[in-house]
Amino acid sequence: MTGTPPPRRARAEIDLGALRANVRTLRARVAPHVRIMAVVKADAYGHGAVRCARAALDAGADWLGTATPHEALALRAAGITDVPVMCWLWTPGDPWDRGIEAGLDMAVSGMWALEEVVEAARATGRTARVQLKADTGLGRNGCQPADWPGLVGAALKAEADGLVKVTGLWSHFACADEPHHPSIAAQLDVFRSMLDHAEKAGIEPEVRHIANSPATLTLPESHFDLVRPGIAMYGVSPSPELGTSAELGLRPVMSLKASVALVKQVPAGHGVSYGHHYVTDAETTLGLVPLGYADGVPRHASGRGPVLVDGVVRTVAGRVAMDQFVVDLGGDVPEPGCEAVLFGPGDRGEPTAEDWAVAADTIAYEIVTRIGARVPRVYPENRPVSTSRTGESV
Repeated sequence: MTGTPPPRRARAEIDLGALRANVRTLRARVAPHVRIMAVVKADAYGHGAVRCARAALDAGADWLGTATPHEALALRAAGITDVPVMCWLWTPGDPWDRGIEAGLDMAVSGMWALEEVVEAARATGRTARVQLKADTGLGRNGCQPADWPGLVGAALKAEADGLVKVTGLWSHFACADEPHHPSIAAQLDVFRSMLDHAEKAGIEPEVRHIANSPATLTLPESHFDLVRPGIAMYGVSPSPELGTSAELGLRPVMSLKASVALVKQVPAGHGVSYGHHYVTDAETTLGLVPLGYADGVPRHASGRGPVLVDGVVRTVAGRVAMDQFVVDLGGDVPEPGCEAVLFGPGDRGEPTAEDWAVAADTIAYEIVTRIGARVPRVYPENRPVSTSRTGESV
């Protein structure tokens, strides 16, 4: 974006320098032998998957992780071809053949998935890289302990036939963001037991992993061979109980900004936005911010969302609409076109994504991830990402 004026209506500024620093901070939290998988699912939590993937690799990440095969294939299509990429959310009929040809590590959580990947391996004439997922207590994807011996046995047979290579054994925490929750130790015990069975049966994985962002930050006993930081890489605290971003040594990567579209004076008793849930109690000025729930601004934050306008933190007045919302400027008269900052790192007095999460009664993950495609992502940094290992510079 060098030399290009930023979009006027709205923009999400993505600080790749902060992302690199966060990856280095996370690297310092794990033992030297532990590898880091940079999770870039959901368009890198709304930050831009390809650019964030390259920046993370530049800062020392070893793997990339996505949810869907299409997300992983898009990374390969963008030229990120010489690093391991894992994807874990497969449904029947998904493109296993394309995943094999792209060299993806593909999660297998049950017998149906193993059967489909084996069929695709036969059709392509290539060995599929698969990682067996254990359900150690989260109750979502993954193989239950009772079914694990059958899945392991079938995977070993497919491996002996040259159709698959079991590259990993893994699982996912339910409550790692709640310090000392009893499920954490229970899941680790189950995971160790399932690892022990698989390895005694003959599986020789390249990586064993269970640690997400909160576990990466607080549970060294869960790090095994690889950790999978997601939200922490983007500088957002996984949970208030673990501390703020600053307390964790992280810097938020996304700042959401807009230009105030209109400033006008209104009398006392004037209703504002749909339903008139906000009525002015005195003569005042209103500012129109051209972002709404179609852009990812949560409607649940109506009447509560904080916005920095003209050096003062204001509050959303009335309902957030599809394309816009209003703030009460309290009689101040900033110029139309002045900057409204919904959230950012917080070091200039602006709100943070965590502040919006509180206002919307949700989690900060949702605040950054839901920012829609109508909001351009801009990357205002001077230094391009190194081209080493990651294709073209950004």
